[in-house]
Amino acid sequence: MIDIRNFYKSFGKLKVLDGINIAIDSGAVFAILGPNGSGKTTLLKSILGMVIPDSGVIRIEKKSIIREWKYRNKISYMPQVANFPPNLKVREIIKIFKIFRSEISFENDLIKSFNLESSLEKKFSTLSGGTKQKVNIVLAFMFDSPIIILDEPTTGLDPLSLIKLKKVINDYKHLNKTILVSSHIMGFVEEISDRIVFLLDGKIEFNGTVDQIKKNTKKNNLEKSIAHILNNKND
Repeated sequence: MIDIRNFYKSFGKLKVLDGINIAIDSGAVFAILGPNGSGKTTLLKSILGMVIPDSGVIRIEKKSIIREWKYRNKISYMPQVANFPPNLKVREIIKIFKIFRSEISFENDLIKSFNLESSLEKKFSTLSGGTKQKVNIVLAFMFDSPIIILDEPTTGLDPLSLIKLKKVINDYKHLNKTILVSSHIMGFVEEISDRIVFLLDGKIEFNGTVDQIKKNTKKNNLEKSIAHILNNKND
């Protein structure tokens, strides 16, 4: 579904992505991990068309997306922070998204699942952080997009909402969607991911399954595996 080849990006003298090669398949949850400054945000923004590479290519369904824009209709994006006009009501924000996408939407089941019925007539600025994040989730999953990108999707969620988010991700994966996740919560990543890419200083330090990274590092969970890699790099 997504193929990234020989991808380089620098900002001035700072080399942010240094020869990235990744193939991302449909019907899987693909986690992009790394410490701050590793290049993961730049990589996600490149897939979204917000960053143009110095060299290299990104293909979606075998077509280059560089300097294109129509392919974005295939993507639903959940930013880390839900930042919408504060005076708009939740119902109005959902309506605006439906106007821009002009597709069949499935927000009603999501609204019910995340108990947002009582929040629909509230202004966005009056919502708690967790409720704003639940609105963010509804907007990300309400369309039949083949690609879904989630940037720190667990922020502010209570345990019950987190369980529901995991179920939604799993359900959409089985609908043959391509789901990209960036998160610092390793327990969440370990539970939902089919494959992970760990970036360090703009390069791929690991690309494989959770079981493979645990086997390679001889650790019993993903968090300890990531810590082991970082500690070895710092030695």
